[in-house]
Amino acid sequence: MKPSNSATFNAPVRYGLQVCVYAGFALLIGYFSQAPAYLPIAEGAAQIKFSFAHGGKPKGGCRDRTTAELDALAANMRKAQLCSRERVPVVVSFDLDGKTVFADSLPPSGLRGDGPSHMYEKFNVPAGRHDVSLRLRNSIRAEGWDYHTQATIELKPGQILAIDFDPGNGGFVLSSSSSGG
Repeated sequence: MKPSNSATFNAPVRYGLQVCVYAGFALLIGYFSQAPAYLPIAEGAAQIKFSFAHGGKPKGGCRDRTTAELDALAANMRKAQLCSRERVPVVVSFDLDGKTVFADSLPPSGLRGDGPSHMYEKFNVPAGRHDVSLRLRNSIRAEGWDYHTQATIELKPGQILAIDFDPGNGGFVLSSSSSGG
């Protein structure tokens, strides 16, 4: 069966319209890839990103199971001690130039409160020299700090300073990029 004249006549028009539509999309994408300019950090400012996931120490101690409790359990589940999985909240404090800019008690995650505590905060600060004091408590103690780091940092405009916590490296880890992004 031969296509009708109207179908063959409309094919060049259809292809021409498709080219116009695709070219329009390409121009639109090209424009938005270059403009308007996006600056994640204000002109003359820097940014501090404070982020970590860390589990506090176990909250409770262990207790010995009684003989009756052990007899009630299946043979493969008979552990002499029963220990709590729940963790203490992680208490963190961040001072910048002598002023506390962040202080919080971060609860443990998980249904049983046995997962790590998480935090992520961004702070836009003026570029220049800053004194930083970071403190963290992850134990049962009511006062004092388990980890404490003090540093003087020099931030350039557009620079990003990342603060992480790694107990294997002695506590807080400060690393920076040369520009925002």
